[in-house]
Amino acid sequence: MSQDNIFREVDEELRSDRMRSLWRRFAPLVIGAAIAIVLLVAVNEGWSWYSNSQSAASSDKLYAALDSAEGGDLTAAQQQLDQLQAEGSGGYPVLAQFREAALLKNSGDTAGAVAAYDALANDQSNPRLRELALLLAANILVDTGSLQDVEARVATLATDDNPMRRTARELLGLAQLKAGDVAAAQASFEAILNDPLAQAPTQNRISYYLAAMASRGDIAPETAAAQTPAESAADTVDQIVQDDEAAPAAQ
Repeated sequence: MSQDNIFREVDEELRSDRMRSLWRRFAPLVIGAAIAIVLLVAVNEGWSWYSNSQSAASSDKLYAALDSAEGGDLTAAQQQLDQLQAEGSGGYPVLAQFREAALLKNSGDTAGAVAAYDALANDQSNPRLRELALLLAANILVDTGSLQDVEARVATLATDDNPMRRTARELLGLAQLKAGDVAAAQASFEAILNDPLAQAPTQNRISYYLAAMASRGDIAPETAAAQTPAESAADTVDQIVQDDEAAPAAQ
């Protein structure tokens, strides 16, 4: 055996010894890191499975409550919704609160429904859900409350920069009309008609309100100089009625 081969074998043995020494030194760390990664993946998958299973269970409970309500068993529906609020996951407890408030309204407990919506509005961090709760409470109070009750809930939503402004203004207008403040009601309704983002169904509904006000004499009659938006709305409704009456005759 040549001298070079002897030195090469000795060098390889030394390197092998060093590698074994390094492995013995760092093997626990490497293995521990690998185990940690595996555990992390397992925990993440387990949590995803648990969350999905919990959401599925909450969904089943919500549909069970809805079925009970549709079947007329309001007591069972309320108990199921209460349980969902206490034990549900994700957004289902909030949905249960909204549905329970609706059940109170449908059962004739309008005061309880308003209180439930007010509680939702006070508890919600999501601004859109808070505004929805306020609008639903105001919708009840248009019939059962005062103008001040409605204003307390939706006046801040009737501003030009709020996406809920059209619904808020409609509820305000109805409450103002009920309270006898015709000028304020007309202004609220016309603000909706003049809103470029108001959709056709909303504009048609507001036009009917204004037409009814004009037919009762609440709004000043048409003048030769100018026509108010309310009078234009009344003319539009009259034209629709005339067209409907003329259609059978033309046939």
